[in-house]
Amino acid sequence: MRSAPEEILYEYMHTQGLTISTAESCTGGLVSDRITNISGSSGYFPGGIVAYSYEAKASLLGVSWDTLNTHGAVSEETVLEMARGVRKVFNANIGISVSGIAGPTGGTPEKPVGLTWFGLSTDKGDWARHFIWDGDRVENKHHSSEAALQFVLDYLEGKLK
Repeated sequence: MRSAPEEILYEYMHTQGLTISTAESCTGGLVSDRITNISGSSGYFPGGIVAYSYEAKASLLGVSWDTLNTHGAVSEETVLEMARGVRKVFNANIGISVSGIAGPTGGTPEKPVGLTWFGLSTDKGDWARHFIWDGDRVENKHHSSEAALQFVLDYLEGKLK
């Protein structure tokens, strides 16, 4: 039986002596919740920020207003700035961010319900990826938390170039 991603993350973080912080929008803290469900996570998780509004993304994470106004909250550009920002706030080795349209409202033809962007920032580089989920709001949030944790594991396993 495969372990949950947050359990695998625990092993990597402890053996490599790394820290991780989260910047979440559409998941509302679910990624942080999953990380902190593991006993001992305080050793590698200094904190996370739930930044739902443009104002919170700008003031708490340092996302530029130009980025938000040009690309919107659900974009590669925004999640990369969110990941860099949360890494800086908590002086963490890894910053993971997520911003999406959980639904059932809020979608547009260009950005449909379920579209979710993820950003990952480390001292070795920054990466982004996106998915379009087709579940309801709660399912989309769960899929997004799973994908965020898997993104970090992909990095730790050397799968990002």
